[in-house]
Order: sequence, then structure tokens, then C-alpha cells
Amino acid sequence: MNYVVSVIFRAIPLAMAAICVGFGLYVWTAGGTSGNFVAGRVVTFLGVICLCLFCTAATIIRQLIGRYNTLDRVVYPTIGYVAAAGTAAYGAYLFVGAPSAGLNERYVAGQVVFGLGLISGCVATVVMVSTKFSLIPQNSQSAEGQHRVPPAAFPQAAVPVLSAIPVVLAIVAWSFSIENLAMSTTPGRFTVGHITAGLAAICTSLIALVLTILRQVQNTYGQRDRIMWPWLVIAMGSLSMIWGIVVLVFDNRSYLTPGFVMIGLGLVCFSILSKVGLLALVWRRTFSLANRVPLIPILTALACLFLAAFVFQVAVVDPNAFIAARVLVGLGAICFSLYSIVSILESGTSSSG
Repeated sequence: MNYVVSVIFRAIPLAMAAICVGFGLYVWTAGGTSGNFVAGRVVTFLGVICLCLFCTAATIIRQLIGRYNTLDRVVYPTIGYVAAAGTAAYGAYLFVGAPSAGLNERYVAGQVVFGLGLISGCVATVVMVSTKFSLIPQNSQSAEGQHRVPPAAFPQAAVPVLSAIPVVLAIVAWSFSIENLAMSTTPGRFTVGHITAGLAAICTSLIALVLTILRQVQNTYGQRDRIMWPWLVIAMGSLSMIWGIVVLVFDNRSYLTPGFVMIGLGLVCFSILSKVGLLALVWRRTFSLANRVPLIPILTALACLFLAAFVFQVAVVDPNAFIAARVLVGLGAICFSLYSIVSILESGTSSSG
């Protein structure tokens, strides 16, 4: 990979993180309304996910350009996990003790920010399993059916631990969603229940990404993985988008935010699909259109931003869309950050496809 190009690909998620934090803080401090309170905090902490994606990009790129060292192996996963823990802690600080009656701003913002912390933890695990990404091109050149674990791969004791982290985080996210949906007699619980379901869908999609990378590093990736993990992400993305559309169609106007946000979260799942799908398509085979796969997160980013523009206009006449319009901008930034990652993966696996 050209060094200048590698710098650009690392700069993209950092720039998206800066945009999320800058825009989020602007909304956060722009007024004392509940819309500003919720949207400002959510968009700001979407920047943490972009930061974790930067750590992923840096981890893989520095291996591709031959500059990866022991410090990198420690620093980047640590940044990811610390940022994730801080995000989840702040979310818990907001919602613990906050009443769920009505549309309490602390309850809604806290639960969503906590969910973003769970996603960040999953992305930090992607960073961790990517510390041995350089083994994937080597393993991919082995004969079909050859599954000898390389000596430089993760210790066998570490594999179930790394596999379990995103699974546990996804279970926590789904638990929060189910609890709120089961008690969705208040607008706050209704909103949180639906949005955290979309966040849980992203965590579930990241299970597929973590296990895809981990199993390819360990050289245990097989035909079942090639089919199962991409379809899991497709299912999660479709579920979130269809769920959001149903909420918009069948519920009253006060629930515009969960409907539009769930559509945006579904688009993020499809951005993750570009990574999971690419790794599946080029594993021990040639895929002539591999360099077109990075178009997927570009399209999802544009879809988020165009949808945000539409919802901004809706918010002019209906304040119920205020939060959704701003959150969709942050989700577009995440999709574009994922474009950087999938482009790096395409470059790193080009010898296979």
C-alpha cells in the first residue's frame, strides 16, 4: 500500500470522529431543550465509534506497510477498550436513577450512549483480533481444506475469550432492548427499546466480523463461515431497516426518531457487511469485483446523509424529527469510516482476489 494512501485511510475515521464530536458538542450546547440534550450527547459519542474504527485502520495499515511494532499491538486495542468503557460509563451515569416516565432526556440519552459504548467495545475487539491481520493473506494462499493453525496465531486459550466478548456485549444490548420494549408504556421506553434494538443489531453484526477475522487468522475459516456470517449481517441490517419502516408507518408522529434512527442503524449494518462479505469472497478464491466492494459503505453513507437532509426538513415543521436528523449525520460518518476500513481490507487481501 502506498504510504500517502495509508495516511489518507487513517485520516478518514479520525476526521469523521472530529466531525461527530464537533457537531455533537455544537448541538449539545446550542440550547437547553431535551432534543439538544439527547442529540448532542448521542452524536458526540458516535465519534467514539469512529475513533475505534481509526484504531482498526491503524492496526491493519501498519502491518501492511511493515511498521507494526509491539507498542502498536498494545496501544490501539487499549485506546479502543478505554474509549468504550468511558462511553458506557457515561451512559450509565446518565440513566441510572433517571425516571423512565414520559420522555425523560437523561433516561433516553443515557441508554443510547450506553449502547454506543457496547458497540465501541465490539469494535475494540475487532482491533484486538486484527493485531494478527498479516496472517490472513498467508493463510488464504493455503490449499482448500488445509486448516493448520499458524504458530504466530492467537493462543488457543485466547480464541474463546475473544469470540465471547462481542457475544456478551450483544446479549447485553438485546437485554436492554427487550426490557424496554416489554415495558414500553411510556414514550421514553418505546424510543429506547427500538433504538437499542438497532444498536444490538450492530453488535450482532460485529460478532460476524470478529469471528470472520479471528477464524481466518487461526486458519480455521471454512465453507460454513463463508455463508453464515455474511447472512447474519444481512439479517440484522434488514431487520433494523424493516423495523424502522414499520415504526414510521404504524406509529404516531411522536415516534419519528426511533423509526428514522433504526433505518440509519440498518445502513450501518450493511456497511459492516462490506467487510464481512469481502473477507468471505476473497478467502482462497479469486473475486474479480473485490475492488468494487468499498462502494457499499459509500452508498450507505450517502443514504444516511440524504435521509438526514430530508429529516432536517421534516424537523422544520415537526420537532419530533429533531433528534433523528442529527443522529443520522453521525451514522453517515460511521458508514464513511467503514469505507476506509473495507478499502484497507481490499488492499490487504488483493493477493487473494
